[in-house]
Amino acid sequence: MRKINKRIHEEGNRAIIITFLVWAVVIVGINLLWPHQDWWHIMIYVIAIFVSALIVRFFRIPIHRKTTIMENAVISPADGEIAANEIVMEDEYFHEERRQISIFMSIYNVHINFFPFDGEVTYYKYHPGKFLVAFKPKSSTENEHNSIVIKDAQGREVLVRQIAGFVARRIVCDLEPGDASIVGEEFGMIRFGSRVDVFLPVDAEVNVHIGQKVRGKSSVLATLRGER
Repeated sequence: MRKINKRIHEEGNRAIIITFLVWAVVIVGINLLWPHQDWWHIMIYVIAIFVSALIVRFFRIPIHRKTTIMENAVISPADGEIAANEIVMEDEYFHEERRQISIFMSIYNVHINFFPFDGEVTYYKYHPGKFLVAFKPKSSTENEHNSIVIKDAQGREVLVRQIAGFVARRIVCDLEPGDASIVGEEFGMIRFGSRVDVFLPVDAEVNVHIGQKVRGKSSVLATLRGER
């Protein structure tokens, strides 16, 4: 039997069904109250189709996308645009300077998050917080977020932070320390616009620049140096 690949993430089932039901009620109600078709009926139909298509597209799974396999590479954990590339003090786990690369995910991007390299999850913590606009620097620590640290076979560690945005109200992630990290495999998602920060060693060789578009499990963010 031919294997059927899922094209829509299971997290989207409820949102898609609710969206279709709401628009169905709205359209039926409008046609009962105002049966004569006018120009604004057409506008509502167009808006309903556009919003429904956007919701379905938001939860799409990039099933044909290939994972980049490259030694010492840190692959992008998310689709989006590079919003920051700077040296910062990381105070939650490392308590030292780290290079922070931030990926802003618009509502049009795939919102599944992928492991950036092979290794093991050594730290995981959920932080409740605010819902500031995701591209603001404060959102990295003040917004609701998940922090995940992955260690590779050479002992090199990278922190990946899922950050909820102004529109995003749900971070999906179910990891525990000890879980395997396999590059390109899904570890979670953030619903409706958000941001992912990656904290690398300061000596990592960065392969991206601010404003660059990247693709999860495909684009190379940086190359790590030797054993630490």
